[in-house]
Amino acid sequence: MYIALAALAAVALYIVFVYNGLVKSRQMAEEAWSGIDVQLKRRADLIPNLIETVKGYATHEKSTLEEVVALRNKAQAVPTGDVAGRAAVEGMLGQALGRIVALAEAYPELKANENFLELQRSLETVEGEIQMSRRYYNGAARDLNVKVESFPSNLIAGQFGFAKKPYFEIANEADRAVPSVRF
Repeated sequence: MYIALAALAAVALYIVFVYNGLVKSRQMAEEAWSGIDVQLKRRADLIPNLIETVKGYATHEKSTLEEVVALRNKAQAVPTGDVAGRAAVEGMLGQALGRIVALAEAYPELKANENFLELQRSLETVEGEIQMSRRYYNGAARDLNVKVESFPSNLIAGQFGFAKKPYFEIANEADRAVPSVRF
C-alpha cells in the first residue's frame, strides 16, 4: 500500500513539475514577444521623424514616403497576438525603410543633414534590437514548442491547453532581398 501511495505521489509531483515547466516556458515566450513589440513600437515612433526629415529633401519621392507611412499604420493595426501577420507587415516595412535610408545616397544634402544622420543611427540601433528580440522570442518559442510536442510532457500540455507558439520570421522571400532604389 505504501509503495502504491509513493508511486502515486511521485506521478503527482512529476505532473506538477512538468506543468510548472510548461508555464515557465509559455511566460518566457510571452515576455519575449513583449520585447519584440517594444522594439517595433520604438521603430514606429522613429518613422514620422524620419519621414519629415526626408520630405524636405526628396519631395518627388512621395510614393516611397507614403508607402512607409501606410505600412507603419498597417503594422500598428495588427492584433498583438498575431505573430505571423505582424512578421509579414514588419518585413515589408523594414524593406521600405531600407529604401528611405538608401535615398540619402541620391541626396548629398540629406546625407549631410544632422537630423537625418541621428535618425538613421537610431533606426539602425532599433533594427539591431529588433533582431536580438526576434532571436530571443524564437528561442523561447522553440523551447515551449519542444515541451509541448515531446513525450511525456505533451500529455500534460494537451490536458492543460498549452499550445505551440509561432516563430517570428519573414514569410515572403522578396522581403529578405536587399531593397533596390531607382531614380
